[in-house]
Amino acid sequence: MTTDLSITAMLSMYALMVIPLLIFFYLQLGIIRETVMAMARMTVQLILVGLYLKYIFQLNNPFVSLLWVTVMLVVANLSILNKAGLKRSLFFWRSLIAVAGSTLFASGWFILVAIRPEPIYDARYMVPIVGMILGNCLRSNVLSLERFYSGIRKNENEYMTYLMLGATLREATRPYLRDALKAAINPSIATMGTMGIVSLPGMMTGQILGGAMPTTAIKYQIGIMICIFTAMVVAALVNILLSLPVAFDDHQRLRQGIFCNKP
Repeated sequence: MTTDLSITAMLSMYALMVIPLLIFFYLQLGIIRETVMAMARMTVQLILVGLYLKYIFQLNNPFVSLLWVTVMLVVANLSILNKAGLKRSLFFWRSLIAVAGSTLFASGWFILVAIRPEPIYDARYMVPIVGMILGNCLRSNVLSLERFYSGIRKNENEYMTYLMLGATLREATRPYLRDALKAAINPSIATMGTMGIVSLPGMMTGQILGGAMPTTAIKYQIGIMICIFTAMVVAALVNILLSLPVAFDDHQRLRQGIFCNKP
């Protein structure tokens, strides 16, 4: 049984935030307000989600669970495009297809092939697993999209040279695609390579704190990491490929109008 945290304990955790805030103030980073607002939003959102998930788990209704998963996917997709600096009106559906497709495929594989809970739509498995995979896809897609299009913008002469030498759009963008995927995936490769020695991952730690045997927690962690990594790679690649028809004009030049802010 996991030990509950009292109000006093939670206040002590918030007090710990004073340390990074003082560092930000001393270095004049200008992100104190942003950090405090992010912490406040996290607190309110997690409290509301916690209350909502309590009823989702009690109802254990597949339609309610799927509705919540849909909300998660839409919000994550909007966040990806916003952080990547791309116009949501142009890329929303293409990005949603890539993120939702890869996330649901990897989640479904883990739930339907590996775990096989009873019932198969058990909300206690569906919602957290989709959330973990989607959260990692969000970060990788932000990195890949931002790196891909900023790379082409910063090296426009190089990109145009590829085209003038006879390269197709796919061939001319391939170097930037490789760089974007490496940027998105390298942190996860580093994490997997040190997992268990440098760090104990969240899913494994949560299961152990919840009373599960370490061997069982390890199996779940290995499974979820494989699914997360697969979903990240597929989502990042497919998202970029689906965005190409919108991002480039008939002459294969990058449209400056796709960005939220001009360089």
